[in-house]
Amino acid sequence: MSTTLATTELKAYNDSIKHAVPQIVDELRRALGAKLVAYIAGVTETRTVREWVETPRRPSPAAVDRLRLTHRIVTLIGQSEGDAVVPTWFQGMNPHLGDRSPARVLHEDSFEEAGPRVLAAANAFVGA
Repeated sequence: MSTTLATTELKAYNDSIKHAVPQIVDELRRALGAKLVAYIAGVTETRTVREWVETPRRPSPAAVDRLRLTHRIVTLIGQSEGDAVVPTWFQGMNPHLGDRSPARVLHEDSFEEAGPRVLAAANAFVGA
């Protein structure tokens, strides 16, 4: 792994941990759109996503785990491949995930199983 990629990966991890939930959700909303963020987090309404940013309402701990990992991957792919690639990567069929989209895997599978698989697929995509 190149030094630049390792630095990008570390920054993505650090940002996903250090940033407050409203900031993470706002950045995800801008990168992916509220509908995709809601889907990944397991909520049915985009209004809920907006409320996570603009009100004291917060997502469940399980949703926060998914959102922090999604933020980490958005940062990693965005810095490595460009912001325009990020939504396509999350929605596209991925051979590392059994030809399922990363968003679908995060939405449907248990986080303990989905998280490492989706992160590995992201790292494979950026050449880590």
